[in-house]
Amino acid sequence: MEDKSRLLTFIRMEFVLYYYMLYKILKDRGDTMRKVVLFIAMSLDGYIADKNGNVGWLTGQDNDVENDDSYAAFEREIDTAIMGRNTYHQIVTELSPEKWVYGNLQSYIITHRKYPSAPNVNFISTDPCTLVNELKSKEGKDIWICGGADIVNQLMQKNIIDKYHISIIPTILGSGIPLFRTIEQEIKLRLIAAKSCNGITELLYEKR
Repeated sequence: MEDKSRLLTFIRMEFVLYYYMLYKILKDRGDTMRKVVLFIAMSLDGYIADKNGNVGWLTGQDNDVENDDSYAAFEREIDTAIMGRNTYHQIVTELSPEKWVYGNLQSYIITHRKYPSAPNVNFISTDPCTLVNELKSKEGKDIWICGGADIVNQLMQKNIIDKYHISIIPTILGSGIPLFRTIEQEIKLRLIAAKSCNGITELLYEKR
């Protein structure tokens, strides 16, 4: 058990070092404009939720092995999160009903419904592409596209997403809510990192 703990600590340090080195490389070459990053998990067959919208299957292959927390390293590089109403609703009603887990980020919830205001949580009806372009023109860290699939699809149609950080969960759902839908153009990517822990494979791509 102690050896497993040491291994997981080492893996976490690798992720932190990787993101730090990536930031330094981009900074040294003057490429410090805010990036739009899709950071999300999907099943092996490409679904982000099952047919009932549930995400309880988002785990590694072994229950007694701790999954790597790559989000902690990713969080250091972002200050903004964008999500749709369904994603927001699932977070506040199922995943974390007692506390808003992204309180340290400026969150934008795209919805036409009325919600009470909250600190650092903005409910807007602006289309995702317009919102992201407005945010990119301002100073700040990277922008996280949290979900859902409709928002991802709209941004992909305009090729606005700069990086795709996708965790492949070792589960085949067979049906559900697909991450990727039909778009009108190819999006060519470059693989810049790949890691695996407890059966979960993380792939990081950037636009070519």
